Amino acid sequence: MIDIDKWQEIFHTLKQNKLRTFLTAFGVFWGIFMLVLMLGAGNGLQNSIFSNLGDFKTNSLFIWAQRTTMPYKGFQRNRAYYFDYSDLAAIKDNIPEIEIIAPTVNGGGFRQSTLVVNGIRKGSFEVYGKIPEENFIDPVTLDKGRYLNDFDILHKRKVVVLGSRVYEELFLKDEDPINKHIKINGIYFQVVGVYKSKHTGGMGERQNTEILIPFSTAQQVYNYPNKVDHFSIVVKPEYEVAPVQDKVMSILAKRHKIHPDDKGAFGYNNVGEEFKKIHGLFLGIKVLIWIVGTGTLLAGVIGVSNIMLIIIRERVSEFGIKRALGATPAKIISSVLSESVFLTLIAGVVGLMTGVLALEGLNNAFEGKPDAALVNPSVDFKLALTALVIIVVSGLIAGLIPSRRAVSIKPIEAIRTEN
Repeated sequence: MIDIDKWQEIFHTLKQNKLRTFLTAFGVFWGIFMLVLMLGAGNGLQNSIFSNLGDFKTNSLFIWAQRTTMPYKGFQRNRAYYFDYSDLAAIKDNIPEIEIIAPTVNGGGFRQSTLVVNGIRKGSFEVYGKIPEENFIDPVTLDKGRYLNDFDILHKRKVVVLGSRVYEELFLKDEDPINKHIKINGIYFQVVGVYKSKHTGGMGERQNTEILIPFSTAQQVYNYPNKVDHFSIVVKPEYEVAPVQDKVMSILAKRHKIHPDDKGAFGYNNVGEEFKKIHGLFLGIKVLIWIVGTGTLLAGVIGVSNIMLIIIRERVSEFGIKRALGATPAKIISSVLSESVFLTLIAGVVGLMTGVLALEGLNNAFEGKPDAALVNPSVDFKLALTALVIIVVSGLIAGLIPSRRAVSIKPIEAIRTEN
């Protein structure tokens, strides 16, 4: 049964000491609120970074040729060279740690656009020669049709997969582009698919303005019979990317007569190492958040403890009167603890709800923005409840110790105690 008299007494005590009650509740509220807000914002920042990366294979490597920076075997520094298709077999045959290797041809050259025409509509876009395996390395979402397949490569088919922005510029709204023809570099290609990038921000926008054609077809169209602009490589999960990168560069250096120490002759993007750095960064951020959040919670607990000490010291004579009238120590302690738990619980729940509402407001503010700093800022509800339980238990302990000491005083001595 609920002891109505006890709760009436608790509410009366809290009402009589409004400032003290507010300060106690605010310390608990602020601790929970800040912890929830910081954890949610940290998760939102992490989601933002990883959404920009899309579904990149985390154990991947991209490598391309650059001008040499060191002379070697009669060749001067600053020499231009290119990878060739035979490099693919040499790398694959000599490095068993590699799971996938995919060559790419940049149509017309690095970041060079090609005129693309569909009837009276036209535009300049970057065209890339790819193989089907590329979609396992940096997957895209197919809105219409299909991706490139092995038969396209084998038969050097003149087929094309369009980025979503390319489709919007070359076709009418809601027009079905599949099996229709567009002209690239004066040659007709059949549209077999439309894709949308899984990346967000500028990276996704750029990918959506690209056009993909079969690698073998690009070699013919752009007169690159043996040229490869860059290799996309996925390392088997049980191996590290960095050692494989060194092996790839060593093989390519030997094949293209590059000094073994000339690392500047290669451009590369070690996605595996980048992911490690990002994970390390967010681990550090989470540790910092927990240090700050725990400190804030601790400050709230200390505030509750100090105020409970003051409350109990002020009520010693009251406890003596209750003892003299027959109240047991257990009943007095129960009343004090109920007050402490009630106050911390209500303040903690309000702090938790306010933190969740603040995160929802941040989510609405950033939602739909291409370069949003926060994406789905949220917090593990179990984690937040655990923090709430911790601070409530702390409030319980904060009231238990001084209240037991207070009721241990003889009633006659307690009555004589001055506030």
